[in-house]
Amino acid sequence: MTAQQLPSWADPSVSPADLDAQGVSRRGLLRRAGLFGAAFALGSAAVPAAAAPAPAPADRRLGGDDPRLAYLVGDHHIHSVYSHDAKYTFSQLAAAGAKYGLDWMVFTEHSNFGHAKYGAALEHEEIRRARAENPRQLIFQGLEWYIPAAEHCTVFTAPGAHEVDLLTRFESAYDGKLLGYDKGGAADADTARNEAHAVKAIKWLAEQRRTGYVDDVLVLANHPLRLGIDSPHEMRGWRDAAPEIMIGMEGAPGAQGAAIPGRRGATSIRGEYENKPSAQSWPGYPAEAYLTYGGFDWATATVGGLWDSMLAEGRLFSVTTNSDAHRVVFDTWKNGDWPAGQNFDSTGKLPDPVNTTAPQPGSDFWPGQFSRTHVGVTRYGYRAVMAGLRAGRVWLDHGHLLDGLDVRLGRDCDLGRGVTLGGRLRVRKGEKLTLDITVTTASRPNPQGILPELAHVDVIRGAVRGPVADRDSWRAPDTKVVTTEDVSGRKGTYTLRIPLTAGDESFYVRLRGSDGNRHGAGCLGASVDPHGPIPHEPGNGDPWADTWFYSNPVFVDVAGA
Repeated sequence: MTAQQLPSWADPSVSPADLDAQGVSRRGLLRRAGLFGAAFALGSAAVPAAAAPAPAPADRRLGGDDPRLAYLVGDHHIHSVYSHDAKYTFSQLAAAGAKYGLDWMVFTEHSNFGHAKYGAALEHEEIRRARAENPRQLIFQGLEWYIPAAEHCTVFTAPGAHEVDLLTRFESAYDGKLLGYDKGGAADADTARNEAHAVKAIKWLAEQRRTGYVDDVLVLANHPLRLGIDSPHEMRGWRDAAPEIMIGMEGAPGAQGAAIPGRRGATSIRGEYENKPSAQSWPGYPAEAYLTYGGFDWATATVGGLWDSMLAEGRLFSVTTNSDAHRVVFDTWKNGDWPAGQNFDSTGKLPDPVNTTAPQPGSDFWPGQFSRTHVGVTRYGYRAVMAGLRAGRVWLDHGHLLDGLDVRLGRDCDLGRGVTLGGRLRVRKGEKLTLDITVTTASRPNPQGILPELAHVDVIRGAVRGPVADRDSWRAPDTKVVTTEDVSGRKGTYTLRIPLTAGDESFYVRLRGSDGNRHGAGCLGASVDPHGPIPHEPGNGDPWADTWFYSNPVFVDVAGA
């Protein structure tokens, strides 16, 4: 792609200072975002203003009847000039998110002394102005937390009087990089202390929510297996510290453009997953854990692997995807020069970028350009997005593979809507169930000019066995692909009806599908996953030619199991 083929809003002739004049300011482009109002314009009855809540976990009635949902598209991992290693202005990124149809965005700047002292407050002023000028564009402020003894997490809050104060207090008190609590290897003397500090941090966030200091706060682990330093016992520990706060992980990392042929080099892998085990890595991961599969992290992509081993405990742990935008492929901008005597620690902000008209190094896509997380909500707003994420009403796709996905699981004897993603259905042993999967295929070319076509939908089923004895277990031996539906050539909106039967034990089902371009036996063998995602050749991983969708699970609790 040449400079002349860049996205129109990022034309090399447009500088950050010219954005307002070019009609791509917050006041302009944000107004044209893929907003929630369009979904509700189809009819207010589609999403009731006061829809009935899903049954609480303590509700022992059989069946289930979740509310109707609309889905908002978002990205929870974005970096601007307020991160020490990024490049773009807040306005550039917000404009890009609007162009590519995002309804919500989270700006997650890296922890840094300059960020905590200066940058967070400066960015907050930009975010506040953007919210005021277009209240239907949901812009969250967050932080990319260096987890003590591990790697990174997204931390973000609902808007409110204390959102920046909470983030900067958290950054100063609990960030592994700033505290020097980063080591977590088997031979490191402070590993136990550092791991405990990470748990303490999540509990502290839960307390701020419980006391009402902030309306809401959520945490998601970022690129969990990129370095192999997020061990299974740590991830379980974070989840168990406050499952209403630590809700999941990136199922697919950003940096999806890293392996476009000819861009970064002959060894490049999608997601920048080009690492080998180190002294900091958890030694129980196999070598294949350090790769991506169809762009997805090994922990998510492996049927019967780490994600499934956590779900097999009967507890929700969500997956997401995002851009992790730092430096975009086929871009011509570079960081500006520092004024004399200034640096990031003294300002909390990089100089605005300047256009070179020459291609610059990059691995990322703009927010919403390639990776999308879809969150089911019952009403519009910040807290509604966070509630949808917490409830697990989430599916994700790459390359704009689908326009829509709705999933419902119900007992054949019930007349209600059944339960949806993240939900729980209570049944008796032997009951007949139906899984309804309503797919809306892509109706327009994606940003690469390709009209995506879904080739197959896989139903993955796993037994729920309760808490594991070994907290470092990463296997779910009773999870496998149980049904594959060939949907090649099908267009528009259609529903797949998959019959299921409740057995002796509780279980969950989750979905996956792809364009069918690259697949093979999964990491745990063809008997478990006959046509799962596979790694690409190093340096030859065009992401647009290998796109997948994944969904969160639906749990089935068998009475008496």
